[in-house]
Amino acid sequence: MMVKNKLTLLLVTTLLASLLSGCIFNEKDSLRLGSRNNTESIILSNIMGQLIEDRLGLDILYKENLGGSSVVWNAMTNDHIDVIPDYTGTIVVTYYQEKPGTADETLAATKRLVAGDNITALGTFGFNNTYTLALDEAKAEELGLVTFSDFAKVSKDFTLGAVFEFIDRPDGLPGFQKEYDIAFKDVKGMDHGMMYRAIGANEVDVINSYTTDGQLAIANLRVLEDDKSYFPPYHALPLVRDETLKEYPELEEVLGLLEGKIDEEAMQIMNGKVDNDGMMVELVAKEFLVDSGLIEEK
Repeated sequence: MMVKNKLTLLLVTTLLASLLSGCIFNEKDSLRLGSRNNTESIILSNIMGQLIEDRLGLDILYKENLGGSSVVWNAMTNDHIDVIPDYTGTIVVTYYQEKPGTADETLAATKRLVAGDNITALGTFGFNNTYTLALDEAKAEELGLVTFSDFAKVSKDFTLGAVFEFIDRPDGLPGFQKEYDIAFKDVKGMDHGMMYRAIGANEVDVINSYTTDGQLAIANLRVLEDDKSYFPPYHALPLVRDETLKEYPELEEVLGLLEGKIDEEAMQIMNGKVDNDGMMVELVAKEFLVDSGLIEEK
């Protein structure tokens, strides 16, 4: 009886090992596209993935909603994913703690820095998605708020709703408050998707939105100007592991087709289709590729 149990255990163990090795093999045999836990990152990942699948016929494995930028970056540098969309300012300031410059300087620094980690930064998609502050339009009009400097004079009466990552990252809240001498009544951390609900329910008074947020198109909010240009350029672009490019060199040409193809308005519209209209990310990505003439309708 004991021998039979041992044999059964051995068979089960062998079967599990076989299944696990199969899963690992299948994953490594696929091109792994990662994305952060926000709509825009997932859309960009799907745009890249569908284009690659159409042009090269590669099997795409989407690893979506991995977390904030640092989580996705760690997955990239530790060979858990092959391709991601990311942002120049985030790469230079947050990952490498270097000073950004103009858009061109920040892009050049991005390419230089990631190359040291065996990653290639390709050309930008064409839009800059930076941080901003947004608050009720009527309130902003009443107080005459147009810029961050205007807001600094009254900020102590406002509760900020901010994504958790913004509260801690070097190019986020600490430096921003110091630059503009801003002190909030309170700061509430939350997921990006909750910010617009929170300000709509008067749980917070102002939010740290992104300039390409789809909700800005329908929310009655005023977006304030960064009059001291505190925030660096955040131009979105594809990052690809060098090892992946060595295996699939055609990727550089295929992803290069997206260079300059998405401006701020187009990205905001795509974000809005998902966040406001409830469209599936896959359909939004496909619609963009078809309308851009990059893939054919099937």
